[in-house]
Amino acid sequence: MSETLVGILGLLTIVAIVVTLFKSKTQPAIAFIVYPAILGLILVLGGRYSFDDLATMIKTGFNSTGPTAALFVFSVLYFGIMTDAGMFDVIIGKLMKLVGDNVIGVAIVTAIIALVGHLDGGGASTFCIVVPAMLPVYKRMHMRPTTLLRIAVLSMGVLNLMPWAGPTMRAASVLGMEAGSLWSTILPIQIFGIVLAIAHAFLAGIQEKKRGAGLHGKLAEVEGVVEIEDAAVVEKKDNELARPKLFIFNILLTVAVIAMLIWDVFPSYVPFMLGLSLALFVNYGFSAKMHKKLINLHAGPALMMCSTLMGAAVLMGILTTSIGADGAAIGKKVMVLPADAIPSVVRCLAGIISNILPAALGKHLPLIIGILSVPLALAFDTDSYFYGMLPVMIGIGEAFGVNALPIAVAMVVCRNCATFISPMVPATLLGTGLAEVDIKDHIKASFFYVWGFSIICMVFAAIVGIMPL
Repeated sequence: MSETLVGILGLLTIVAIVVTLFKSKTQPAIAFIVYPAILGLILVLGGRYSFDDLATMIKTGFNSTGPTAALFVFSVLYFGIMTDAGMFDVIIGKLMKLVGDNVIGVAIVTAIIALVGHLDGGGASTFCIVVPAMLPVYKRMHMRPTTLLRIAVLSMGVLNLMPWAGPTMRAASVLGMEAGSLWSTILPIQIFGIVLAIAHAFLAGIQEKKRGAGLHGKLAEVEGVVEIEDAAVVEKKDNELARPKLFIFNILLTVAVIAMLIWDVFPSYVPFMLGLSLALFVNYGFSAKMHKKLINLHAGPALMMCSTLMGAAVLMGILTTSIGADGAAIGKKVMVLPADAIPSVVRCLAGIISNILPAALGKHLPLIIGILSVPLALAFDTDSYFYGMLPVMIGIGEAFGVNALPIAVAMVVCRNCATFISPMVPATLLGTGLAEVDIKDHIKASFFYVWGFSIICMVFAAIVGIMPL
């Protein structure tokens, strides 16, 4: 089976998953399992892999996503307990006093929190800061959670250009230069992007206001009857589980959990495991019955998020794992595979793209790669994109006299904008789960905004001379 055919099959698999999700035919977890499994069976029957190779690929996918699955479960449980204890009610009250009925103010505050929260470069930690804090405000203001996610991911994409963030470090390692040097080159684009992200938040606020969002907007009047009917049930639940006297403890515990997450010494799930345990004991005492009740309240969302990630593990394992001559998996960070290795499906797809682009585009390669980066982000995880595709693109550029740096800049800047709408990025699944949004709805609401955002940043880079026209 040729590498071209393998790449085409991989592309068809990705398209099938996206179409299935957009048409709401099944849950993401099922789509992530079924279509890659069919692809794997075809590749085995076609003689490219053995069943042992296929098993190795799936195991590799699970090895890379196991820690994130644990993070999903314990972060959902932790923030659920904090909501029950009433910690967010106090925060919401303060924020509502700050912004009042100002929908645009809520949108801009969201962008600022995301920008500041992503200074550490960690997508999971930023979602854990932004979404739990702002989602209740959005609900109170009758604003769409998809807007919350779109504002957050665009802000996070801009801050993800920091030298300690994953994409910049990966691109720098491929170029053989210091991440700080690459960052100094793209710094003007990042500053422009920050301004653009805040401007987008302003426009998103205007959109929500026109829809009738706000404490006293048209949507509040329409939904007022439902709120009155549900008020007694909500109040009863709050009275049973709320712990207003422990607000200071809960807020300090949450700050400690997030600080420990940013510190990045322990695995990302450990802070939430410890935080959940302390939160249960301090807020609800040493009662197994009460602890079980609280965990059961939030087990559904936690299980749904975890199953989605486990499905994504199958998807990423089959698509991104290369197999060595000895049958062992080869990591995605390996830029040059041994001659006797079997390239991954994604590497074959990258090969097809590299064969199509040069003949038609030549010296305009950086601009074309920049334009295509957002759609490609839906098909490539971060490692495969930078360690698999970037070296290939640099090699093509050299044949046409194009320097490696502009190609890397185009791929880093434009792809970063789309990092947190890609289902191949585990943090995206965490963000959508915390926001109670389907991944398909997140992509629908954000894709064209993100794509336009990336192209504007690329045009700015060309105007200031960082990228060639």
